[in-house]
Amino acid sequence: STDYHRGHLAVLSVLTFVSDSGQSIWLAQFHFMRAASKTYYPIDNVPKQTDQIVVLGCVFIERKFLRGLGSVGHIEDNRIKKLGLRIIQMLTGINANNGCYKTIHFLSSGHPGVLF
Repeated sequence: STDYHRGHLAVLSVLTFVSDSGQSIWLAQFHFMRAASKTYYPIDNVPKQTDQIVVLGCVFIERKFLRGLGSVGHIEDNRIKKLGLRIIQMLTGINANNGCYKTIHFLSSGHPGVLF
């Protein structure tokens, strides 16, 4: 809940247009997503030296009626630097641990790529 001041929106703005509605709106969205149990899994890296986000990613787990009520993981909101591959590996691991039968990574071009 402290990532607003650590540059969360600034890092996302490298990917797409981001509007800053202020900290209170950002916190409301954060708490909404946090309350959606077993759905959103954000990860970021904040070095102690700068206390600012340098890389981030989020996986959204979609529950389905097909494939025996299976789940699909959608990796989005990725800011890829040197640690980007590691973040994607961690998010893919979260998907596997939640029984997802497939992981879709939305690339900055907007085109999905299936990871497994």
